[in-house]
Amino acid sequence: MKAIIAKKPGGTEQLTVTEKPKPEPNEYELLIKVEAAAINRTDIINRQSESGYLDIPILGVEVAGTVEQAGPDTNIQPGTRVMGLVNGGGYAEYAVMPANRAMEIPENLSFEQAAAIPEVFLTAYQTLFWHGRLAEGEKVLVHAGGSGVGTAAIQLAKQISNAQVLTTAGSQEKLDFAESLGADVCINYKKLEFDEKISQATEDRGTDVILDFIGASYWRKNMNSIAVDGRWVLIGLLGGAQLEKVNLWELMSKRIQLTGTLLTPRDNQYKADLTAEFVSTALPLCKNEKIRPIVDQVFPFEEIQQAHEHMEGNKNIGKIILKVD
Repeated sequence: MKAIIAKKPGGTEQLTVTEKPKPEPNEYELLIKVEAAAINRTDIINRQSESGYLDIPILGVEVAGTVEQAGPDTNIQPGTRVMGLVNGGGYAEYAVMPANRAMEIPENLSFEQAAAIPEVFLTAYQTLFWHGRLAEGEKVLVHAGGSGVGTAAIQLAKQISNAQVLTTAGSQEKLDFAESLGADVCINYKKLEFDEKISQATEDRGTDVILDFIGASYWRKNMNSIAVDGRWVLIGLLGGAQLEKVNLWELMSKRIQLTGTLLTPRDNQYKADLTAEFVSTALPLCKNEKIRPIVDQVFPFEEIQQAHEHMEGNKNIGKIILKVD
């Protein structure tokens, strides 16, 4: 089968299409004929580093396709359209997926749309509700409102918790799109000090939850933006990982709960439990189109280098999809 690997750790020039053996599912797995896969920051980390998350050389952690073969201990029939997380190997014509992570694709979604759901919506769901414990009517700050996780989080926060959503992005186009998804306060971080805007919008109270993709460079402004007893969930380090001076008294005095999390390195059971809850709670909202996957651009399989460059350039609103022919 055709598959995409990084010849060695490095830039996009290391990505190449090659031939690999078709994987064999075990008794608890499905063999998926992949129709579409999605590009994630995780894939860039694995491409660049020898110490990435994957144990196999084929990149890709989420797919959408058709079940071709099912193990004897699964209850999903061949021919079923499914989407879900895989333990690597998503950039290929075939991939194996634990059966307890497979989500049946709603009839109203294409394979390309379905591939835009698993990683970002599951990440947004666990961040908002498992770690952030976002409650009905609370206020949440979602950074990177035009990103895949950002667009998913805005929709989930509005539809499940009826939250007041505040978001940041670096262009008016991304802010306008975030507003169309339900964001209440949209802030261009290149033109405004977002903490000052949040102070105004919340009458100096701050937000109950922060979804932080940025890290070090936003530390001070996030501290200014979070409410007493707020939950601050760190899920990315686009603005750096190192802080020179941190006043821990600020965390204590505001009773802030600061949590760091990653989804891809989590164990199989965690991902299965998260998938099951998402299917029961949020997937029905996809079926009735109250929430929707956001596809930025679909790249042909052979244009994998361009797809990675598109993500690294922060040009996307929503998900970048790889079409597998």
